[in-house]
Amino acid sequence: MATPLLLALFSGPSILLPQDGNTNTLMLLRWFHLLAGITWIGLLYFFNLVNVPFMKEMDAATKGKVVPSLMPRALWWFRWSAVVTVVAGIAYWMIIVTTDAANGRNLGDASASSGTSMWSFFLIWTVVWVLIYAFIFILKVNKGPVLAVLVSLVVILAAYLFLRMNSHGWESNRLLSIGVGGGMGWVMLLNVWGIIWRNNKKVIAWTKDNAANGTPIPAQAATLARQGFLASRTNAFLSIPMLFFMAAASHYPMFGK
Repeated sequence: MATPLLLALFSGPSILLPQDGNTNTLMLLRWFHLLAGITWIGLLYFFNLVNVPFMKEMDAATKGKVVPSLMPRALWWFRWSAVVTVVAGIAYWMIIVTTDAANGRNLGDASASSGTSMWSFFLIWTVVWVLIYAFIFILKVNKGPVLAVLVSLVVILAAYLFLRMNSHGWESNRLLSIGVGGGMGWVMLLNVWGIIWRNNKKVIAWTKDNAANGTPIPAQAATLARQGFLASRTNAFLSIPMLFFMAAASHYPMFGK
């Protein structure tokens, strides 16, 4: 019985790995992007769906034991998986942009260039993050629904501007869809490092010092925690359309060619 099974296994369909460097590079980038992305978004959902309500149920003494041990580890994986996800994703997207621009020139559009797509991506989506930062820290928007409306309007406008600025006819659905979904990912990364981690590392340090030495936790800790929560909740909601547009890049053609 074993011999026919082994023969069937070794005489089955042949496996032919692609030999060209571009295909293998794209596959590796997508693999790193997906692996890190699963880690990042998984932790994001853990924080919002599990950790936030759990923390509300703990008393100060329990928080003093749990927070200094759990949160630094979780936030380390959270922020660095975000970096790997975005860096690998942007590298992958830039290859697509360069290829589309070359195809555009080959089809007779001498002005086709990857420059507009790249600078408009970083400019538009970085401005989106600056506005979110201003909503939370300068305008001090403290109500979740109000912030959600403001962020939604800004993100919709940003997506429209990016698509409008990259409508020369040679841009593919992959370029445009990732340009929108990846733009949200860029905003989420800036939220992680510019708000969530920056605020939470202070709260963690104060909580640890309070548990070890009895040092009073500063009154501003509640404000920092709230700001970090709002940024984290913003990321959780942004991840929903972000994942849609990333999947639509190859499976739901709705933009460009």
